[in-house]
Formats: sequence, structure tokens, C-alpha cells
Amino acid sequence: MLSGLTISNFAIVSELETQWHAGMTAITGETGAGKSIAIDALSLCLGERADAAAVRPGAKQADISARFDISRLPKAQQFLQEHMLEADEQECLLRRVVAKNGRSKSYINGISVTAAQLKELGQHLLSIHGQHAHQLLLKNDHQLQLLDGYAGHKSLLENTAKSFSQYQKLQLELRELEAKHAQQQAQKQLLEYQVAELDEFALEDGEYEQIEVEHNRLSHAQHLLEGSQQQLYALYEGDEQTINGALQHSAIAISELAAIDPSLEGIAAMLNDACVQVEEASRELRGYCDSAELDPERLAQLDERLGTAITLARKHMVEPKALVAHHLQIKTDLEAICVDDQRLAQLDDEIAEALNEYQQCCELLSASRREAAQELSELIGASMHELSMENGRFAIALDFDSARTPSRLGLDRIEFLVSTNPGQPMQALSKVASGGELSRISLAIQVIIAQRVTTPTLIFDEVDVGISGPTAAAVGKLLRRLGQSTQVICVTHLPQVASSAMNQFFVGKQVANDETFTQMLALNKQGRVDEIARLLAGDNISKTTLANARELIAAHA
Repeated sequence: MLSGLTISNFAIVSELETQWHAGMTAITGETGAGKSIAIDALSLCLGERADAAAVRPGAKQADISARFDISRLPKAQQFLQEHMLEADEQECLLRRVVAKNGRSKSYINGISVTAAQLKELGQHLLSIHGQHAHQLLLKNDHQLQLLDGYAGHKSLLENTAKSFSQYQKLQLELRELEAKHAQQQAQKQLLEYQVAELDEFALEDGEYEQIEVEHNRLSHAQHLLEGSQQQLYALYEGDEQTINGALQHSAIAISELAAIDPSLEGIAAMLNDACVQVEEASRELRGYCDSAELDPERLAQLDERLGTAITLARKHMVEPKALVAHHLQIKTDLEAICVDDQRLAQLDDEIAEALNEYQQCCELLSASRREAAQELSELIGASMHELSMENGRFAIALDFDSARTPSRLGLDRIEFLVSTNPGQPMQALSKVASGGELSRISLAIQVIIAQRVTTPTLIFDEVDVGISGPTAAAVGKLLRRLGQSTQVICVTHLPQVASSAMNQFFVGKQVANDETFTQMLALNKQGRVDEIARLLAGDNISKTTLANARELIAAHA
């Protein structure tokens, strides 16, 4: 139960400290005064997203603390124990500090925690029903959520969600494997084509270098032959003086001189050796010239093979000399590709089994929903009668569709059906109910769900919008009855609802020094009478209005 709320520099609130009690508490006030300020502060204190706009202009930070009595809340106590956050087992203090740059810090019993932990603990402390909850009532997914909340079949929901997750996981694996399979098949086809192309060309190791050499020689064969013949004539076979003849002449001359001076014998020997080397080189050169030939056909063959090698190398983006190594590598890559057809077949069986298990979980969940839907429909119908819809009928239509796309919420289609007038057929809520009727139905459902769910504090933020007259009195009685077992806090503008409360706060706005301040005051008995009278008559409060206010309050005493 909420027992205390302290607000500092939040929105238009400078400083505010309030004490809260069991039963039903009404919050009323002037239009635009900020009646929902306490609810907004509580939402922030319970882990809602922080915003720099929450900080009062001119202040460094907003500071909000909420104190709860958890003596009868075992789930909240368990959470604190599991996270080592327990302090006084009878009380729990939540705090949120928001800096003007939008950053926030969260605390539970003075220990720093995350906003997510605040939100998780908050689920065991209070539940807020906003003024637009009746609009959510038109959405099928919200209708399903309400039904599940009433049914309380948490284990069935968890089993369904778990089986769906397993089915989804296998489906994802199948899609990934199929994509991989397709990618591998495409890669395999490409490699097979490339390997076949290179196999057909069949370039051998070192062959490209040999082709280059031979191609270069044949390309210059004419030049080589002519040049070799010229040098052969110059060395040995020329008609005029040759190099060999000149060397022989020099060798003979030096030999004759060596007969006179023996020191020249070494030079004579070297010249004789040179003559021998020239003769040997000339014979080799003659052999080269005799064997040299012009072979245009062979040159064309080499030119074609060399060109193909260069083209393939460019195609595979490697150097021509690396083409053989690349050929071997893609052969290895091709052999390494393994398409797991066996796992694909196995997955088909596992998915079928997982889908079957999921559908079984959905059937059990649907059966529980149908039972709860029957019970909830009757309760809502009875509550509609209390809320001045005497001829109202309500039903929850559930359709189990095994062919529906699986989801973690099962395979049920839901529709809230209503008839508000005699003889009118049951139709979808969105097609029949007016704004006021929708508000009453929404409130009836929220109260019924709240009685089923063990949340100790319920906050209703102007859920009575669009309601007036006798219906407002019925709403007040409904909330007061709920307050007998649960702490109920209700922001309202209706005197009939406010007078039903056991406690009441007034929210007022003041302007001083060009600044706006919001105050929240607990009303005593006379203060309640004055405020109820203001709600009845506005600023024109008379003795009659005050008497009516006292009667309204006394009716619930």
C-alpha cells in the first residue's frame, strides 16, 4: 500500500509531501491545476522513462520518493530479498532523481538500482489505469490481455510462449540453413565452372614462365639469327681480318718476343688460350645459327596460349604466374563445400513436432480462456446493469484458428461484443458503444480485473470521463466497494465519485513572482464539503449546494 509520497521540483511542483491511507482516496481540483501530477510522479518513481522536461524550470534536478507498506506483500518482499535490497520488512522506499539534462538515478531502500528494477518491483506495488484506457478497450490485443489477466493462467501463457519460441527458433534455423544452402549451391556452381575452365586449359606448374621465354625467343628469331651470323663473321668466318686472325697474329708475335724475353711467355700463353676460346665460341655460334629457325606456326600457338593465360588470370584477379596455385586453391574450396541436406530433412521433422506441441499448448490455453470468458462476460454484464445500462448485454467471442499465423499469445481471435438496447443484436464493441458507454464498460472491466489481480494499490486517472448523473453515483459506489479490499486512488471531476471516497485531496494552482506552483492538500471534513459543493456548482456555492454536498458525503458514511 502507498503510504507516503514526496515530490521536489517536479514539473510545476516545488515541494510536496503527502500521506496516504487505505480505502478509496479521491483527488480533485481546478481545471489545469495538475490533478494527475501525483500519478505522473509515481509513474516516474516506478521506472517510467525520464525526461528533462520533468525538472521544474530553474531547478537542477527533480527528486521523487514513494514509500510503501509491504507487510502484506510477499512477492514484493521476495523481490527485495532476491536482489538484496531489503531494509525494514514492513516498508519499502523508492526514489528517482532526474537531472536537468534528462539523466536519472534510481534507488530502492537507498541502494542504487536500474529503472528496469524499479519497474519490475512496481508491478507488485500498484497498477495505474489511465483516462484513455477505454480507447485501448477497442483493440483486440488489449482485450486478450484483459481476459488473460482475469483468467490468471500464467503457466499456460508461459508454456505457450515457450513452445512458440522453440518453434520460432527452429523456423529461424531452417531459414538460415536454406539461405546458406542456396548460397553454397551458387558458390559450388561458380567454383565448378571455374575449375572446369582451368582444368580444360591445364596450365602446368612453371609452364607460363617457359612459354614466356620461348615466346620471347621466337618473336625475335630473325633478329637473333642475323646478329649471331654477323658476330660469327667478325669472330672467325669473315673474308677480311677477323678477331680470331688478329689474336693468332698477336699470339705469334708475342711468342717470338718471349724467345728473347721469357717474361712474355705468360702473355703469349694467354693469347693462345684466347684463340682457343674464340674458336670454341665460333663453333658454338655456328651451331646456334645452323639450328636457329623461324617458326611462325609455333609462335602463333604460344601467342594464343599466353593470351589465354593472361585472360584467365585477369578473370580470376591473380597474376598469371599464380594461376596454377589459384587453380589448386579453388579445387580445395570446392571439395570443402558441404551442403547439410541431412540437417534440412531433420529440421522439417523437428518443426512439425514443435508446431504440434505449440498447438497443444494453444488448445489448453484456449480452453482456459473460454471458461474465463464465460465467467467474465457474466460479471461485466452484471456490472453494466449497476452502471445504468439496465438492458446491456456483454459477451466475449473466442475463435480458435489452428491455421492462424503462430504467435506467443496463442491462436485465439477475440472480440468483445455488446448490446446496449433491447432487441439490438450483439455487435463488436467498437461499432455499438458510445463514448460514455465505453467508459462505463471499461471501468467495469478494470474493477473486475483489479479484484482478481493481487495488486495492493489501484490508481484510476479520470476513468469516469464521459459519465454523469446517476451513473456517476454508481461509479462512486463501485470504486468505494473496491476500496474495501484494495487501496484505490481516483483522480476525478465528478462530485458523486469524489463523495464516495474515504479520503480526499485537493489540487490547487498558485502564481507568485511570475512562477506557477501546484499544491496538494489533504481535506478535512469541512474541506471536503466545500470541495464537493464546488464540484456541484462551480464558483456559485450556496447553502443548498453545501447541503447537497453534505448529503452526498453522508450517503457513504
